[in-house]
Amino acid sequence: MCQCDNSGAVSGSCYPSSLTDAMWEVIRPLLPVRDLRKGGGVRKYGDRLILDSVFYVLRSGCQWRMLPHDLMPFDAAHRWFTKWRRDGTWNRIHDALRRRVREEAGRDPEPSAAVIDAQSIKSSEGGEARGFDAGKRTAGRKRHVIVDTMGLLLVVAVTSASVQDRAGGRAVLARLAEGFRTVSLVWADGGYANSVDSRLLSWAWNALNIVVEIVKRTDDVKGFKVLPRRWVVERTFGWLVRNRRLARDYERLTATPEAMIKVAMIRLMLVRLTGQPSRWSHDDSRKTVRSTTVEDLIAA
Repeated sequence: MCQCDNSGAVSGSCYPSSLTDAMWEVIRPLLPVRDLRKGGGVRKYGDRLILDSVFYVLRSGCQWRMLPHDLMPFDAAHRWFTKWRRDGTWNRIHDALRRRVREEAGRDPEPSAAVIDAQSIKSSEGGEARGFDAGKRTAGRKRHVIVDTMGLLLVVAVTSASVQDRAGGRAVLARLAEGFRTVSLVWADGGYANSVDSRLLSWAWNALNIVVEIVKRTDDVKGFKVLPRRWVVERTFGWLVRNRRLARDYERLTATPEAMIKVAMIRLMLVRLTGQPSRWSHDDSRKTVRSTTVEDLIAA
């Protein structure tokens, strides 16, 4: 039975991806407030149901048209997701939660160092910016991300998989310098500079006043090895692909997966702030069934 307060929304059963009451109390003050002076009719669906519907698509990886009937109609859910992407609502919520997570961890709200990396991901047919990554043998898109030292997302850009790390690195570093003037050091792997081409390092210092430090893998090491600093961003990629919508790029526009990545981090930070485990399991229900005796069934 659903124990959530779906005030202002169509009530229905909870899903593992749904907001808990504690998570809802954290995010509710960050949602946009409607200006009643601009007119308009009474809203049929509340903000909490919008979030539950978007989180369901994110976690399950289903098509928008396959949303369950006790959530929002698919066209309304997609319309609100797109509206909040275009007006910057997802960005504002994400940035506010990241600052709060850092403060509760005893860090400064704004970071001073970061880690950059890219991930090639397969995409569905069609859509803009689709190419082939010859190094990873992947046809699709590439996610260029910069995270802080806690693994929290700072900047993301989605491009064709054919875009090299150095070219994509320029794009995200420029966004980083524009939005985070406190960051002066960025760690990167050998794909961003080598003995043949190290122009990215000089460009970042001269144009952005950011030091890009390459964390190299030693030649005498064989197999897997955890490298300092670089493992942080690899863990972030692991967080993202746990959401089935991000295990593959299904979107036609590159702006859509960028927003979905922000949504995934929003939910992750809500779980951290409320200290609640992700509710993907039904262990409690199974334990209740196993403890039910024959006498209980007869009495019922």
